[in-house]
Amino acid sequence: MNDYRRIADRIAADIASGRLRAGQRLPPQRAFARRHGLAPSTAGRVYAELVRRGLVVGEVGRGTFVRAGAPDGQPGRALTEAVGDEPVNLELNYPYLPGQSELLSPALASLARSDALGGALRPASVSGTPAAREAVAGMLAQGGARVDPERILFTGNARQAIAATLVSLVRPGGRVGVEQLTYPLVKEIGARLGRTLVPLAMDEQGPRPEALAAAHRAAPLSALYLQPTLHNPTTLTMSASRRAELADVVHRLGIPVVEDRIWSFLRPSAEGGAPPLAALAPDLVHLVDGLSKRVAPGLTVGFVVVPGDRTEAVARAIRSGGWSAGAFALEAAVRWIGDGTVERLVAAKRRDAARRRRLVAEELDGFAVRSDPSAYFAWWELPAPWRADTFAAAARERGIAVTPGTAFSVGPGGAPDAVRLGLGSAPEPELARALSVLAAVARDGRAAGSGSARW
Repeated sequence: MNDYRRIADRIAADIASGRLRAGQRLPPQRAFARRHGLAPSTAGRVYAELVRRGLVVGEVGRGTFVRAGAPDGQPGRALTEAVGDEPVNLELNYPYLPGQSELLSPALASLARSDALGGALRPASVSGTPAAREAVAGMLAQGGARVDPERILFTGNARQAIAATLVSLVRPGGRVGVEQLTYPLVKEIGARLGRTLVPLAMDEQGPRPEALAAAHRAAPLSALYLQPTLHNPTTLTMSASRRAELADVVHRLGIPVVEDRIWSFLRPSAEGGAPPLAALAPDLVHLVDGLSKRVAPGLTVGFVVVPGDRTEAVARAIRSGGWSAGAFALEAAVRWIGDGTVERLVAAKRRDAARRRRLVAEELDGFAVRSDPSAYFAWWELPAPWRADTFAAAARERGIAVTPGTAFSVGPGGAPDAVRLGLGSAPEPELARALSVLAAVARDGRAAGSGSARW
């Protein structure tokens, strides 16, 4: 029967027309069923269909709410997509500096010669080239991860490296331990690949070792996905002692780990960063990184450093997924790393991130904002009575896109009333103005609880 879809269509039309506004709460499913003369199971299917379309979000213990930014009754955008004509997008977080193109272009000029270009246009192997492996191994060594170049495999970007590694480690239906707040695209990868994400309780140091052990006792975990350095969204960085504790647990239980180091270049070991988990458990940890944040999102490379006996399994997953890196991008990366361009960009982006973090401290002074001084994003725990989705909707009405905490939450524990602010994409003057507007919105809580759904 398609009756439930027709009912969902009517609710979608009310959302598109504005009769149901972002942040409004729908009635409980049983009340909805009684009001419309439906079986409870049909009401459940209506709500599930609205969730599938990205129009509403359910929060355990709180209800079902119209989602922020679901345009024209269509499914919500992926969090990595542009918001369109809105002037300030604090969902996206790809730092790109003024003058960066001039810094990158000399290496590409040498690559444009016919003799070099011929090789760059051929298909690339998942193992890249000897020059690419040596270049990436040298770059990772500067961040405290000394690796064997022969254990490096390449993908088109870091997200593909995460997906391929999880495919190689976890069968469909298998369980993957993750921080209870995690990278939204890992939630999407898990859903698409049929892997079950298991949230692990966190504290100020990151995921708790006893939570990991308890989750594995409940039902074995096939893998663990972690962001030890500048965790997205909270900006937490695990201490060396917490990393050692987690390494002990995964060794004892034999749990493979996917360590996401995509933001680690902002926290080098020489400036207080702890060593990667891969250095503590090299036989279990698959270290994932890439160039999209260091360099630019438009021409990037991802890579994964695998334990010695895992190379072929991960390589098969990369090939089967069609996730291999392009030869042109590999050749460009070799040149940018070799001539010092990446190193200069990293130094400039560290300074840029620190300036933007100071803007957050100035404009959001007095609010509960967590942000490492070196991070390109901030985690804002909203003042009462604001809810994350309602605040995101109010911000969007003022032309500013932020990411609500529901996007990061895993499991039934309820999403925090917080938003993530991406600081890297907007020009600094626009960022300062946007932060000032958001502060004014947060102080005016009149919109926080307004509206009641007629459905």
